[in-house]
Amino acid sequence: MSVEIPEISFVIPCHNEQDNLRALVEAIRKTADPLKRAYEIVITDDFSPDNSWTVLKELAAADERVRGLRSAFNCGQSAALWAGMKAARGKFIVTLDADLQNDPRDAPKLLAALEHYDCACGTRIEARSQGDGFVRIASSRIANWVRNKLTGENIADAGCCYRAFKRECVVDLKFFKGMHRFLPTLFKIEGFTVTEIPVRHNPRSAGQSHYGVWNRLFASFYDLLAVRWMQRRMFKYKITERVN
Repeated sequence: MSVEIPEISFVIPCHNEQDNLRALVEAIRKTADPLKRAYEIVITDDFSPDNSWTVLKELAAADERVRGLRSAFNCGQSAALWAGMKAARGKFIVTLDADLQNDPRDAPKLLAALEHYDCACGTRIEARSQGDGFVRIASSRIANWVRNKLTGENIADAGCCYRAFKRECVVDLKFFKGMHRFLPTLFKIEGFTVTEIPVRHNPRSAGQSHYGVWNRLFASFYDLLAVRWMQRRMFKYKITERVN
């Protein structure tokens, strides 16, 4: 029996999240089922050394809406996210982390914003005090300030990967390492509209964070310079008529 073509694709990169995957999929189901819209859950296991892939295969066997990808080697968050987005079939794509700090219950309001915008980005500014410590909050705010300063942006929480956007936003994107941090700006470069929506930020209940002060403040600096170059040098065009 053929699987119904999904309208919404939940796309999730995963690394060492064996203890979160079952709860994550169940939380997405509880949120998405009442919407009465066809959906799929696409999870890319970025070559986790734990049992994430085994758990993911079990989830996929029990529910055909769960689709699993596994990297041949550890590629990083951007590559895992990009692989999932390319595999996604939905008209609308929702990206979130696998650690349950992004709350699936916020997905409906992100999707609702797509009635007026091409992309809705989650912002955790008001909620982060409940889920993160001082060092993580401070490093994230400093990194966000630097990004906005160099790109001329006003994104309040560029580090939040909880987003909903129309499929066409990623059709012509240029893939590069670290791109997940700059998706709102990349969408704007392509001429799409972006808004921000406050979302919850839950404490991590299992596993360990893979990103710290170094990742936020220094590792993305070269990526930031690349995005700034793209803002200045990329051009847009639109064909109005064709013959033959």
